[in-house]
Amino acid sequence: MGLVKNESPWRLLEVVVAICKILCVIGSILQSGGQTKLHSIPTARRHRWRISPARARELQRRLAREVRLEPLRAVSTVAGLDCAFAESRVFAAVVAWDVERRRVVERRALSQPLQFPYVPGLLSFREAPALLAALRRLRAPVDALLCDGQGIAHPRRFGLACHLGVLLGLPAVGCAKSRLIGEWEEPGQARGASSPLMLGSERIGAVLRTRAGARPLFVSPGHLCDFDGAADLALRCGGGRRLPEPARLADQYVGAFKRQRLSRALPEA
Repeated sequence: MGLVKNESPWRLLEVVVAICKILCVIGSILQSGGQTKLHSIPTARRHRWRISPARARELQRRLAREVRLEPLRAVSTVAGLDCAFAESRVFAAVVAWDVERRRVVERRALSQPLQFPYVPGLLSFREAPALLAALRRLRAPVDALLCDGQGIAHPRRFGLACHLGVLLGLPAVGCAKSRLIGEWEEPGQARGASSPLMLGSERIGAVLRTRAGARPLFVSPGHLCDFDGAADLALRCGGGRRLPEPARLADQYVGAFKRQRLSRALPEA
């Protein structure tokens, strides 16, 4: 009873209210299947995904005006993102990777019905809804996104990395295995060698050698990073292979998830 006598009734009430708030948050997380509001799209930025290709292109042009190229801020955890397809379904995987410790922090995968047909230049409308859902399942925030796709190296300067980065307000880098647009010269054979990816007089990315003697990758900023930051992040995440580790691990994970999911051996996680 000494504690009660020494504490004012108002102070005790504040403690009770704080405990109730914590319990409400825990209850809401459990009710939502463990999902939190991490990596959720602000209401003002949400848009429909089931739209015509013409409307999708118009939306890309509008959202492209919100892309910001600026020095990349400090990054500790990177989310590698990748998708696979089978018939009318898309399989999405996200692997959160600790850049300094060079290890996987967390991974999530899921499958959804496809909402958009295959149309060149509109890849994000097929992949982004599932990738966003997978990102929402992460239990801890990430500092940047590393996408298997384009950033501004895109006909409307709004590839998958731009789309995800703008919607979530996160730094995003496109790290593609093949070119979509632009002209380039072969970079040197050493790891880290690069040449600019150009469209006329406009620079839209870099052709980056991430492994000595391996085919280069087409790296372009998507949002909240610049050309140097995008290339630096791809190299910092390197693990001795062509693809940066978060992207490579996401590619492996989504492939395994797709095979096991199709055989009904692996529940969504």
